[in-house]
Amino acid sequence: MKKIVVVGLGYVGLSLAVLLAQHNSVIALDVVKSKVDMINRKQSPINDRYIIEYLKKPEIRIDARFDAKGAFESANFIIIATPTNYDSETNSFDTSTVENVIESIALSGSKATIVIKSTIPIGFTSKIIAKYKSLNLVFSPEFLREGKALEDNLYPSRIIIGIAKDSSKLYEEAICFGDMLNEGAIKKAKVIIMKSTEAEAVKLFANTFLATRVSFFNELDTYAEINGLDSSSIIHGMCMDPRIGDFYNNPSFGYGGYCLPKDTKQLKAEFSGVPNNIVTATVEANVTRSNYCAGKILDLASKRDKNPVIGIYRLIMKADSDNFRSSATENIIKILIQSKIALLIYEPTLVQDEFYGIPVVKDFNDFANKSTIVVANRRDETLKTIDSSKIYTRDIYGNN
Repeated sequence: MKKIVVVGLGYVGLSLAVLLAQHNSVIALDVVKSKVDMINRKQSPINDRYIIEYLKKPEIRIDARFDAKGAFESANFIIIATPTNYDSETNSFDTSTVENVIESIALSGSKATIVIKSTIPIGFTSKIIAKYKSLNLVFSPEFLREGKALEDNLYPSRIIIGIAKDSSKLYEEAICFGDMLNEGAIKKAKVIIMKSTEAEAVKLFANTFLATRVSFFNELDTYAEINGLDSSSIIHGMCMDPRIGDFYNNPSFGYGGYCLPKDTKQLKAEFSGVPNNIVTATVEANVTRSNYCAGKILDLASKRDKNPVIGIYRLIMKADSDNFRSSATENIIKILIQSKIALLIYEPTLVQDEFYGIPVVKDFNDFANKSTIVVANRRDETLKTIDSSKIYTRDIYGNN
């Protein structure tokens, strides 16, 4: 049994804490005290079915703390899973939270192996190793879906660990960490060891490829809608080809969420001075799609009523998520606000009465009656109670 500290209890950190707590002693740290208190009550602060279920198990014991005092000294592994938002002014991830944690670990004198799980720029791990030569530091990219983070840890596609310096001890620690992840998993995955810079690149290129795929099908849908074609027929015919595959092909208002928007921008920044077309185009294509969909919404609303009210149905990025961050719907809202048209929002998970100054209606029937058209990035059962001619969505397959 290892002593593990997890810093940052979002989707990544909490899912790892739960996974590893099956066979290890886990201390979990976060700056949000309400989140810490919930975990100590064996309640999940995020909407993830597996995390909710596993936290209730008596054998899962996580010591969640608001204060890091004394936590690092006796740890075998310290996992950093703090947020690294993209800073448009510096054209790079803001890695200050990761650096602050590493500084605290160094000051504590801990001999633990530090595993960075936060998404970081290419070359970041090497830079930190050069600054803190005595630290044992590796980078391990996560490949998790919001709302299904623990499920993806229980059934991992692969486990990648990047090492910044040539060290047999660090290699052994990396293997040990991979084995711990597999020990908690239901389906075991191959552990792949590579250089840290290559592991950092894997994360950014993987997410940008997914964003490129989303953008491709969205552009297909734009073409089909403008030319009066059936997107679903075209997509179905394409995706029967096994080389293309029937996945990540449902049109939307654009790719969104915590990872894809920021990771694509970071990779675009990494390509500064490097010839490219596709990476830059993927970032720009998402803006084009949002602008197109917003324009279509405004056109349809104005044709239905002289003083239309556009109802925004749900803010979440996708099903099983409680995250509004950089959602495709949020991007649409920002464009619609500029038109000065009346807007309403229905989002049952939202506590406040306004979002971006837009009234939030708590009752769905009231929302539907007041809305000239209802805008939905994804369909669900609730929308079936509304006349389909009143709904604008590009969702073909339902809420996924």
